[in-house]
Amino acid sequence: MGELELKSVIITGADGFVGSYTTEYFLNQGIEVLALGRKAAPVRLKHHDKMVYRQCDITDRSNIIKAAAGKKYDAFIHFAWDGAADKRKDYNVQMKNAIDTVECLKAAKETGCDRFVGAGSIMEYEVEAAIHTDGTRPGMAYIYGIGKHTAHCLCKPIAAELGIDFIWPMITNAYGPGEFTDRFVNSTLKKIIRKEDLQFTAATQNYDFVYVKDVARAFYLITTKGRPFSEYMIGSGNARPLKEFIIEMKENLAKDATLCFGDIPFTGTDMPLEVFSIKRLKEDCGFIPETDFATGTAITMEWLKEQQ
Repeated sequence: MGELELKSVIITGADGFVGSYTTEYFLNQGIEVLALGRKAAPVRLKHHDKMVYRQCDITDRSNIIKAAAGKKYDAFIHFAWDGAADKRKDYNVQMKNAIDTVECLKAAKETGCDRFVGAGSIMEYEVEAAIHTDGTRPGMAYIYGIGKHTAHCLCKPIAAELGIDFIWPMITNAYGPGEFTDRFVNSTLKKIIRKEDLQFTAATQNYDFVYVKDVARAFYLITTKGRPFSEYMIGSGNARPLKEFIIEMKENLAKDATLCFGDIPFTGTDMPLEVFSIKRLKEDCGFIPETDFATGTAITMEWLKEQQ
């Protein structure tokens, strides 16, 4: 398949963590971006001659059509997702997210887009494994992944019916400057900065982390080179047990710290390493990660220090 020629794209959630880096990457490639966000003015995004920012409630696709103002776009990248804090466990919110994704897919078709690119999660695989394994008792944290997987499952046949290319990337765990939540990398780096005790569970489960600038570049490559109706895992290409990532952070950023791993084994769904593979992303799209974990966490730690 040939490369999709891009001149203009619509990006929802454009002022979010991953969305802002992706928007910036597309702009740097000379592509016009209609950036849609929740707030009246962007927080992360800076002015750019090729960017038009619009506050937009995507729950009603007519708002997206209005924001497009009659212009035809080439592709639609959908990051917007209501999932902060306890909302990740709220099934009403997560099912609404899935329906909103379908509405964005329809809006993509109505604004002339040839391609719709979603933003899935590796948690979709965890959900499938947990739900289809007898005896498991998934926690409420799985509701977020169920929402993502529902969006994925709904959109693929609807895209086929609409006649629009559909691609579903799945992010492992993005991290980097600009991430304000207390997800694992951030929370651990903050403990190191504050010289707090570094206590963890047994951390035996397989994991992966990918630097946010690599994620942004992956979305560009997937949008331009990805195969229609395919899914791609976005990761570092170096998945391993979580404990190894923790030890690497300690050795590079907190040499004098003492790590304490709990005796309680991981009781969730441990994904086999092949699930984290980025082989197809490399083969189809030419993606090669550029920032390793040691470099990425060092950069992120310096940014976190600046925020204090």
